Amino acid sequence: MTDRNYLQQLRTPTKEQPLKILMSACLTGITCGYDGTANGEYPSALKLLKYDTVKIVTFCPEEFSFGSPREMCDIHGGTGLDVLNGKAKVMTDSGIDWSEGMIKASEKMLEIAKKEQIDLAVMMDVSAACGSQVIYDGNRFAENKKYQIGAGVSAAQLIRNGFKVISQRDFASLEILYSKIDPTHTINPSAKDHHEIDWYKEYFKI
Repeated sequence: MTDRNYLQQLRTPTKEQPLKILMSACLTGITCGYDGTANGEYPSALKLLKYDTVKIVTFCPEEFSFGSPREMCDIHGGTGLDVLNGKAKVMTDSGIDWSEGMIKASEKMLEIAKKEQIDLAVMMDVSAACGSQVIYDGNRFAENKKYQIGAGVSAAQLIRNGFKVISQRDFASLEILYSKIDPTHTINPSAKDHHEIDWYKEYFKI
């Protein structure tokens, strides 16, 4: 769940002192997805690239460890935090254990976050590396695919170390962010974060 209070208390950035945002590279259009694409286009994230009061830092954990294109992978037996604690594994569709590589990639992302002193991370939802609210529970291509509440490995690493993470689907939180970096932006009061949409509430029975 996103921390809107934190977002509301972010400083007002300037060109000289921009907000520093770490983004999943694919969200910015970089072709680092498992199939060599950018995993589609996400206007909510691309909008951040238009502001001169923001410094965007990009990183793709999976490309860092496994290159692109590559196999698809998901977390089995828990969440990203469980992977970091050695209680769950990241497995490819063909059954290869990628846990070690994913942990190394998460450590690299944390290193970047610390070096850049980021204010926020905006990451690809549902990803085994970057998901922040919802990830798959096991193989996403299974006939009875399942979702779970939780973060991917890299997002969990950032969260565990005190960094705030939102996804490209956390539209209410993004509205607050837009208003911080653009004083002319009017917040859309009907915008919702991922955990507030009907699908989430119905699926997780919340």
